[in-house]
Amino acid sequence: MKQYFHLAAALVLSAAFAMPALAQGPGAAVYKAKCAMCHGADGTAATPVGKSMKIASFKSPALKNAPEAVLLAATKDGKGKMPAYKGKLTDQQVNEVVQYIRTLQK
Repeated sequence: MKQYFHLAAALVLSAAFAMPALAQGPGAAVYKAKCAMCHGADGTAATPVGKSMKIASFKSPALKNAPEAVLLAATKDGKGKMPAYKGKLTDQQVNEVVQYIRTLQK
């Protein structure tokens, strides 16, 4: 009986530690690989590259209120010095990244 309790406790702890990774969603990994260098892990663009290029924070009112289509188009087609990711990311990956950006805006 004690063994089952230990097993159950281990499973609960494992699930608890895995939840933050799952809660980030599938766009988090792509964001970290492709976007965070300029936009920052938190989306505020407080990175050396973000500051030098004067990238707007995702938490700015203009970007928080921007329609999803604007974020999707900027990601796919690029904007200013930001490269286009059309052909480098699938439509699903672009959608997932935009959804992840929305979580950073909260």
